[in-house]
Amino acid sequence: MSLLDRIEDKTARIAVIGQGYVGLPLAVEFARSGFRVTGIDADPARVAALARGESYIPDVPEGDLRAVLEAGRFVATCETAALAEQDAIVICVPTPLRKSKDPDISSVLAAAGEVARHLRPGQLVVLESTTFPGTTDEVLLPMFQQGGLRAGADFHLAFSPERIDPANASFTVKEIPKLVGGVTPACTAAAAALYRQIVARVIELSRPIVAELAKLYENTFRSVNIALANEMAVMCHRLGVSTWEVIEAAASKPFGFMAFYPGPGIGGHCIPIDPLYLSWKVRHNGYEAKFIGLADEMNRAMPRFVLDLLAEALNDAGQAVRDARVLVLGVAYKRGVGDVRESPALEIVEHLLRRGARVRYADPFVPSLVVGEQRLEAAPLTADLLRWSDAVLIVTDHPQFDYGLVIAEAPLVVDARNATAGLPPGPGRIVRL
Repeated sequence: MSLLDRIEDKTARIAVIGQGYVGLPLAVEFARSGFRVTGIDADPARVAALARGESYIPDVPEGDLRAVLEAGRFVATCETAALAEQDAIVICVPTPLRKSKDPDISSVLAAAGEVARHLRPGQLVVLESTTFPGTTDEVLLPMFQQGGLRAGADFHLAFSPERIDPANASFTVKEIPKLVGGVTPACTAAAAALYRQIVARVIELSRPIVAELAKLYENTFRSVNIALANEMAVMCHRLGVSTWEVIEAAASKPFGFMAFYPGPGIGGHCIPIDPLYLSWKVRHNGYEAKFIGLADEMNRAMPRFVLDLLAEALNDAGQAVRDARVLVLGVAYKRGVGDVRESPALEIVEHLLRRGARVRYADPFVPSLVVGEQRLEAAPLTADLLRWSDAVLIVTDHPQFDYGLVIAEAPLVVDARNATAGLPPGPGRIVRL
């Protein structure tokens, strides 16, 4: 029976390397559709939690995880020897930046090395990890062909970028169109056939590099436009105008405008990182990506701008930052998640502590936080905690926060997310970005 036949009748065995925000939802979705799936992760604690039916990813309900475990369609392991038994292997491992802002694809190389060790005829390998353009053709393909097997004839290789948006209930794995670019037309067809089992729309592309670039362009588009919104916020502050009113006014135009909003900085595993993968690659090809550099500079300046707003507001109240009691609301990089990777809150809290502020934080998704050498514990948002504060700084606008209570009890609110808009004023002062 051919690989395509096994995919169509769901007898193909699938391994997903990496069981994080991307890999676990993908693995569970394949298992729910009827495939036998092996989730491979280097973290024994994650593997143990999955074996107990405990989901650490908000987008994967524990009921769904337990259902596929009990049906025998999902198993988690740290052992890469299981790769030899699989028909399709999907790589979903992290691709961060080094401190030098160069791509760090060490996890991709490690995963690909294990795949190469166990690669056999008839297998399909798909890379989903975001990376620099050319990785599939220039890095993975030579690794997999070293043993004499040939892509498109003996095995299949493709790139299909992850497009997960954590905590977005409107667009889950099923609803987000899948891009697929194989190193040969046969590779593209095999990968597309696999994803069509769980995704409503699969778009076949001519080459892996097109899919790699499409993913980077998506997040570069967001980074550049968020940077423009952030710069507009800085300009509006200088002009004494409400940024939010300006943006909403512009957004009334039914064509030619797409609203982006300012904030205390960008975070997560995509927007702060992906554009720099692209600029790094083109720099090595003799071109400097100017928009990417400017956007990165603007977005990375926002935590300091928010700190300046806070310091200015405290100064107006006759209070210095040193010894000020500051309550930070939200430390995750976005609302509704517990992920603090690249969160602007980390820089904000670190600078407040360095300047001698007495900092506490509330976040229903992040029970503890390590900043520098200091460990902080989340506090429940109560009226007493708000009254304790000299200033409340809203960094992440979790919907679980009672913003009416915040306005009613806090003497000063610096709102970097416009979370308090439309609420009745309280006795304290509100400063919005």
